[in-house]
Formats: sequence, C-alpha cells, structure tokens
Amino acid sequence: MRIVQLEESSRRNLLESLLKRSPGSYEEYTDRVLEIVNRVREEKDAALFSYTHRFDGVQLTADTVRVTKEEVEEAYKQVSPKLLGVIRRALENIRAYHEKQRRYSWFDSGEEGTMLGQKISPLGSCGVYVPGGKAVYPSSVLMNIVPAKVAGVGKIVMTTPPGRDGKVNPHTLVAAMEAGADEVYKVGGAQAIAALAFGTESIPKVDKIVGPGNIYVALAKKSVFGHVSIDSIAGPSEILVLADETANPRYVAADLLSQAEHDEMASAILVTTSPELARKVSEQVDIFVKQLSRREILEKSLENYGYILVADSLQEAIDAANDIASEHLEIVTKDPFYVMTKIKNAGAIFLGEYSSEPLGDYFAGPNHILPTNGTAKFFSPLSVDDFVKKSSIIYYSREALEAVHEDIEAFAQAEQLTAHANSIAVRFEE
Repeated sequence: MRIVQLEESSRRNLLESLLKRSPGSYEEYTDRVLEIVNRVREEKDAALFSYTHRFDGVQLTADTVRVTKEEVEEAYKQVSPKLLGVIRRALENIRAYHEKQRRYSWFDSGEEGTMLGQKISPLGSCGVYVPGGKAVYPSSVLMNIVPAKVAGVGKIVMTTPPGRDGKVNPHTLVAAMEAGADEVYKVGGAQAIAALAFGTESIPKVDKIVGPGNIYVALAKKSVFGHVSIDSIAGPSEILVLADETANPRYVAADLLSQAEHDEMASAILVTTSPELARKVSEQVDIFVKQLSRREILEKSLENYGYILVADSLQEAIDAANDIASEHLEIVTKDPFYVMTKIKNAGAIFLGEYSSEPLGDYFAGPNHILPTNGTAKFFSPLSVDDFVKKSSIIYYSREALEAVHEDIEAFAQAEQLTAHANSIAVRFEE
C-alpha cells in the first residue's frame, strides 16, 4: 500500500479522489438507467421480463417470477444446518439491537385546553433490494428486513437477481424467509427498482425501497425518489482504521482487506501516528493479498483507493478521520474510548483490536447498511426509524384558541395570507 505523509495537500487530494467513487460521478450511466426505468414504468411485466432475459440470461413469466413455496423448501435443503444456526443467532442479535430503537406515539396535554403529540405509524410496504453477481449477501438480507419487521411494516417485498438456473441463491432465500420477507421476486438491476417503484402486473408497488446495489441500482433509486421513498444512494464500501503504535499490524492489514475485497472501487485507509506501524501494515497487506482468493479485486482496490496516511499527532489523525467520514471506522489506539468521543463523522465505529469490521457485518447486531462517500456527515445507518412515519397531532379547545387567535391572525396578515387569517377570525365573530 502507498504510504503518504498526512498534510493539507494530501488530505485534500484524498478527499477529491474518494468523491470520484460517488454514484453521482457516473453521469454516463444516467440515460441508460432512465431508459430502463421508464420502459418498465410503461410496459410493466413485458419490459421487466425482457431486461431479465437480456441481463441475467433467464426467461421469466408471470408464473415464474415469484419464488414459490417449493423453491423455499428446496433452498432450506441446500443450506447446511451449521450455517442456518449461524443465520438464526445473527438474526437474534440484529433483532434485539433494533428493538431498542423502537419509538412510540406520544401526547402532551396542557391545562389551558390543548393537546399536542406525535403519532408513529409503520410504512404500509417496503421493497428490499438484495444484490447478486460478485458475491452473495444473506447478511444484507437480515440487515434490511429485520428493522422493517421491528417497525411493523405491513408487507415486505424482496427482489434479487436470479442465477443462470432461474433460481435465487439458497443462502439469500433462506435468510429472507428467516428474517420475515412476505414475497420474493427473481429480478434485479434498475428494472427491479422500477418495478418496486411503479408496480407491474406481477410485482406490487411499495412505499419505500431499501438496500445496496451496483451503479445501475443506485442511479435507479435516485431516479424514482419522490415516487417512493428510498434509504440512500449507496456507494462502494470503505473502511478507515485509526491506529497508533500499540496496534497489531497483522490485525490492521487483515481488517483493511476485509473491505477492499468487495470490489475494485472499495476504499481501505489507515491513518496512523506511527511510521513503523505504517511500514509493517503495508508489508502484511502484501503477504495477505498473495494468499486470499479475491486477489485481483484486492490489488485493483488498493491501487485505486488504498492509502496509509502518517499523521504527526493523534489529533491530526482524528481530524482526518472526521473529514473522510468513513462508512466503517476502526479505532485501534491505546485508549480507543477516548478517541471515540472525538469522532463526529462515521457510519459505524469499532473499538479495540477485537472489534473487527466483519463483526458488525455479520453478527453483533447494529445495522451494516451505512452511509458512504462522506455522507456520514449527515446520514445515519439504516434503522427502525427508516420504516416509520410521523404524524403531528394538534388539538385546541375554543378557550385555548381564543387566547392566541389575535397572534395567529397577525402572523397571517404579515404574510398577506388573508384566507389564513380569516380561518381563525370567523371562529370569534360577534
């Protein structure tokens, strides 16, 4: 990995480089995505099946697009009892964590005859997109569906690309059933997002679409926002390790590569106050890359977006971490809890040398659907809040309104909205 002294110019260049990974930087795909979305919106199943045949090599019909009970039973036979047990234990942790996020309606009555409140209601339906292709992600299935179930969403519809055999990967399908998906459809890409957003003869329209995907999926979600809600426009995965001289270089190298293996656009960054650690981590990365199965992807990822930044002080390293606002942030320092209090921007924070990033990906419980490309400065991880909506409750008695009606009328008159003022005034005509 390249080792760079952390200075203002190197920090600025790094941030500019990372921004190139944003889905918004790939405008050349926009027209193609819009063509797919608009055609599915107009032609519905016909376009959906046509694109599935073209991109996935699978010929679907209205009778085969939805996963059947028999396909679910077959999938369970193909998943080992050991892995099924792991999925269920992870599911238990994820559910327990998200149960703590639940919020409830509240009402507050005043002695003057008022009642204000907030009514929390679950979404009626949501669509969960699960990617296929370079890897299989049953963990993402759990992370997307569980908070929706905890929130009480009425119907959860999942879409995922089929394999060449026309079937859903058994691990993905079993995870969906365990998590509580109501319907699963064998479609992927921008065409699946369009189907969820507008509905077809076979796939129902939903209120919100969540889940990561490739550039086509990301841009499709962006294009349908407003017709439905979405969680975020997810970019490539990223990890930042903030470490000092106490860190184990072999552990740090392994953790950096855990995200670099996702794809060629993934980002893996070490920010450290120790030049010696920087050198040792770089050496360990070279050793691991030669041993790991996704070597080609790792090499391209590190070449494109792999950095080791050497800072003059811990505060400088912390400032860099806040500027980068990484999706995953590991803190491996003498006192990680102190450093954590100084972190303002990160999707998920992992503390200490035994809190490796994959712990969060698979098992600990917090959601691994996280803000990327610096959006951790203003976005949060996927949560139960993403699957509910809030309604304001307002009640005033006549006596309570009478006490303030002149104030309201004055406000309305100041905005020259006389009908607003009149709506209040008529209630107190002589």
